[in-house]
Amino acid sequence: MKNQNTLWESLGRLYPHVRPIIPRLVLGLLCALGASMMALAIPQVLRVLINDALAEGGSARTVWVASGVVLLLGVLEATFVALRRQFVITPATTVETNMRTSFYRHLQNLTIEFHDRWGSGQLLSRAMSDLNLMRRWMAFGLIMLVVTSLTVVMGVVIMFFTSWVLALIFVAAAVPLMIYGYRFRTSYSRVSRKSQDQAGDLATTVEESVHGIRVLKAFGRSREALEDFEEQAEELRRTEIHKARSLATFSMIVTLLPELALGASLVVGVTLAASGDVTIGALVAFFATAAAVAGPVEFIGPLLAMTFTAKTAIDRHYEVMESENTITDPEQPIHLDAPKGEVVFDAVHFRYPDAQDDAGDVLDGIDLRLRAGETMALVGVTGCGKSTLLQLVPRLYDLTGGSITIDGVDLRSLTLTELRSLVAVAFEDTTLFSTSVRDNVLMGSDATGAEAERILAEALDVAQAQFAHDLPDGVDTLIGEEGLSLSGGQRQRIALARAIAARPTVLVLDDPLSALDVATEERVEEGLRAMLRSTTTLIVAHRPSTVALADHVALMRDGRIADVGTHSELLARSDHYRYVIASLDDEEIAQLGRTAVTGQTVPDDEEALA
Repeated sequence: MKNQNTLWESLGRLYPHVRPIIPRLVLGLLCALGASMMALAIPQVLRVLINDALAEGGSARTVWVASGVVLLLGVLEATFVALRRQFVITPATTVETNMRTSFYRHLQNLTIEFHDRWGSGQLLSRAMSDLNLMRRWMAFGLIMLVVTSLTVVMGVVIMFFTSWVLALIFVAAAVPLMIYGYRFRTSYSRVSRKSQDQAGDLATTVEESVHGIRVLKAFGRSREALEDFEEQAEELRRTEIHKARSLATFSMIVTLLPELALGASLVVGVTLAASGDVTIGALVAFFATAAAVAGPVEFIGPLLAMTFTAKTAIDRHYEVMESENTITDPEQPIHLDAPKGEVVFDAVHFRYPDAQDDAGDVLDGIDLRLRAGETMALVGVTGCGKSTLLQLVPRLYDLTGGSITIDGVDLRSLTLTELRSLVAVAFEDTTLFSTSVRDNVLMGSDATGAEAERILAEALDVAQAQFAHDLPDGVDTLIGEEGLSLSGGQRQRIALARAIAARPTVLVLDDPLSALDVATEERVEEGLRAMLRSTTTLIVAHRPSTVALADHVALMRDGRIADVGTHSELLARSDHYRYVIASLDDEEIAQLGRTAVTGQTVPDDEEALA
């Protein structure tokens, strides 16, 4: 999405953030302006010095006084520069930090659908480099652009008072500069946006490669990944060269035209001095002032480039900040005082926001009821919508039709904070964070002190994650980014312990035992049976042994609930259920005492199914 805001519209978006620090920015601006005035005052001292020293009866005292004044002006200029930095650096970095925090908070609130569409590198570049560019522009670019412009204007005014003829020659060079400056603004803004977008794409590639390094190495695709990266990096390099050439061309013109004007002024000025129309002191002062103005004129190019880059950064920032969060708290929320955990799916429909118009609903009228404290296994062939259904319970996505209620209250009538304190989730694709085992497990718990330690120990015990105590620093061991320092089974058990430690009213499990060996799974199931007695649980089952945890089984087919019953009931009456069970692990089937491939059953082991 390309933002078409004008420069002033984009820069104006920063006003609410900058408003609290405007007094400090104004003080910084005044200091910078004071430093510029000191620089412009020095040529006037030289004019007086030369005129007095060359006049009849001039004395050495004039030289010493003038030298002292120039020294004082220099000291004042340096002091003003130091004060400018002191005034603006702290408030500007505070604004940057606040904006970065707001950006992260907004990312946390945005829907999963948003994050499915955006590359992580693009978001990372907006959170880091774009905000850094904005801070640098606020603290330096904005102030110096204003001061530089005022310096040029004041310098030209002084030059007109010194010699209006020479000043006209100098000003004439500004006409082509203004024409080219307009073209430069358009072209540089475009290439700056392209550069920042490509940098975001490159960051996404790096992040994906680092996270997928095991896959790249296992399949021997490191060279291919490097070639793709080199191609992207080369494309970014070409864009950066194009950007640098645009700035270099503009800087050359900004530097060359004033210098040509000064050359012409020198010829005319010498002629005027020879004819007595201007004094030697005035001529020296004119060119000293022109030299003082030339620096700011040359500096305008980089400052304009910084401004256009800041505009692009602002536009990119607000592309995310203005993304609508469609999953929000209700205006008048309902509170559950003593939740029991009865969950009812009533005619639930769902389709992904980016689905094509002719695509059917992923969930096409789900009707299902879980009694409080009941454990329901959800089975079906791959792609029938099991995992999608689970993600609707904590409102990771919002259903597009029907309703889901907890104890008779629609999920959308609860605040997200309350809903997600009632519902805990453990996904098959586990995600851990770069912190300690303790922090990962207790992420969903508000307990502290001894109570937190008790919950931690119990959760690790039920999830058979006691290995955490054998890590180098025990449960305080940092497990690394996404927990990749642990095995798949270890990560899955930590994630399961995290869901258990949350002490939820409703527990949603998406095949949480898939990475465990049979013996470990049996021990986990024993702990879960005891823990799930008072918790309403909906569990996606891809293994017959997982079905053994459930009181009832819901069979999904083509986005609908095809049948509900006990495992033995469904085996007896549902051909499709027997087909689904037959597709699961044969060893697991044998443990349940089933010969489901033939559709025949043997007497149930009621204890195993309890």
